[in-house]
Formats: sequence, structure tokens, C-alpha cells
Amino acid sequence: MRRRTGIAGAAALLLLGGCTTGPSLETRGEVTEPPGDSKSLVVGSAGFTESDLLAQMYTLLLNKAGYSTRILSVANRELYEPALESGQIDVVPEYAATFADWLNAKKNGADARPVGSPDLDATMKALRRLAAPRGLTVLDPGKAVDQNAFAVAASYAEQHQLKTLSDLGRSGLKVRLAAGDECVQRPYCAPGLKKVYGIDITKVDPKGVGTTQAKKAVQGGQDQMVLTTSTDATLDDFGLVLLKDDKKLQNADYLVPVVNRSRAGSEGVAAALGRLNPVLTTSDLASMNEQVDSWRRLPRDVAEGYLRDKGLL
Repeated sequence: MRRRTGIAGAAALLLLGGCTTGPSLETRGEVTEPPGDSKSLVVGSAGFTESDLLAQMYTLLLNKAGYSTRILSVANRELYEPALESGQIDVVPEYAATFADWLNAKKNGADARPVGSPDLDATMKALRRLAAPRGLTVLDPGKAVDQNAFAVAASYAEQHQLKTLSDLGRSGLKVRLAAGDECVQRPYCAPGLKKVYGIDITKVDPKGVGTTQAKKAVQGGQDQMVLTTSTDATLDDFGLVLLKDDKKLQNADYLVPVVNRSRAGSEGVAAALGRLNPVLTTSDLASMNEQVDSWRRLPRDVAEGYLRDKGLL
């Protein structure tokens, strides 16, 4: 359910040409080249606020470590992942479970059984196993996670004493859920809420994932719950609060840097980007998203301010 639409024109031109530096067809499945350490790196962004912020933080940390960088926005995984394999993009922020399932489907078909799960360790093992034959190295995840989440009106939560999704299931309340229409079938959405938590979902109201329309429907009482994300910084504006996913229905979509091994697989790159891991939290990311989306600050300024505040620049 991540935002993945459109493509920047300049990026489209870049992706049509250029030489490749990933593994050849003959060597796919084994890693034989030593990790590279190019001093001039291209950092990819998927074109939405959070990805732009992460790309800016990556460039600033890499610059401090002595690398020159530029950012390329390619808002479509079908294009930026092959560019990452070929070395046209060297580093990109990704989401562990989502990317694992995407690579799995690319290798084994759209109907392949998902390998992403709520278990971070298992998800990372699967992701690294799928990424390595493509010449990609998945660096360590930090503390920040951006996964699907469910919110209700604060007044509704207070009235029914709800803090977790288990609380909602035990309440026996009938719930209209504002979400994307795919929520009807996705195991982490309506079916999972019913199976794992026993929540009585009477209808999925197809208003989109975390849209203003969906939040207003919950704010006004037309719907009782909305599907959004854990880094949604606008919930307070609509008087909404998240219910804790206490039984871990959602997959482990922790933020992970993915690099082209032959160009950016060095310890220097890993160390530079790894400085963010013990610092960046989910709430930090939500706050930065808000500064860009609601306060209209530039991603570069927000990213730089955050890194300076944390003593990373």
C-alpha cells in the first residue's frame, strides 16, 4: 500500500540507457566481486515525502563521510529497482517486508507465497537471500518502521476504553473501516482484523489509505476506523489516535538502506548510513513528514536540521 506512482522525466531518460554493473546472467545466484567503494554515489528516492527525507539524510551522512552524492527521484519500483541492480542508482531507502515480497514476486511470480512477516529477523534473512543474487546488499535496519496502522476517533477510544486492536475485538463493536478497496482481501487488513483480533468489520468503505476523505469519515462518525500508516503525522488534526497492533498483524516494514554491492557495498557506506540506526525512530519520521507536508518546509532543510539536532552532522 505504499505510495508508488509516476516517474520523473529525467529519470526515465536515464533508465533507458547506460551500462550495467550488476551481476551477469551467468553469475546471478553467486556473489564473486568484492564490495565496491565508489566515491561518487547516486541516492534514489521513490518520490514521496518520507522517501525524499530519507534520501536527503542519506546524502548528508554520506557527504560527511567523504562521498559526493546526488539524488535521483524515480517514483516507481519497477524502474528504480533495476536501476539499483545496474548501478545507475547506488543507494535507496526501502521497507524490509515490502521489498522482500516484491523481490520474491519478481523471482517466483505474483502468486508466490509472501516471505515478509511480522518477524524482523526472518524477514531480513529472506530479503538478503533474494537481494544478494541481484548484486544488492541490504544494510542493517534501525528502529524506525513505517507499516500499516489503524486509527479511531480519540473520543471513540475514550468512550469504549480502547488502546489496542485486541481491545476493539473484545468490545464486540461493529466497525466500518475506511480503507482502500483491496483491504477486503488483503490478509493484513479486513480478513486479518477478523481472524487475529476478532473485530467485527461490517464494511470496508473504499476511501483510500490514510486519505483526508477517509479520516474525515472517521472523524464524523460515518466510519469507526481508518487504515493509515504508523508515520502518519496528521492524525491529531482529525482527532484520531492509533490502536496498538499488539498481536503483530502487520509485517516488519522497518526502514533499510539497500545498496548496489559493486559500487556502494563498502564498510564506509555501511558505517555512514548506520549512524542513523540507533537514532531515527518512527515518531521522529512522523514529525519530519509533518514538517514537510503540513508546514511546507523543504525536505533538505528538515533532514539537515534533524541530523544536526541529533549530533550526526
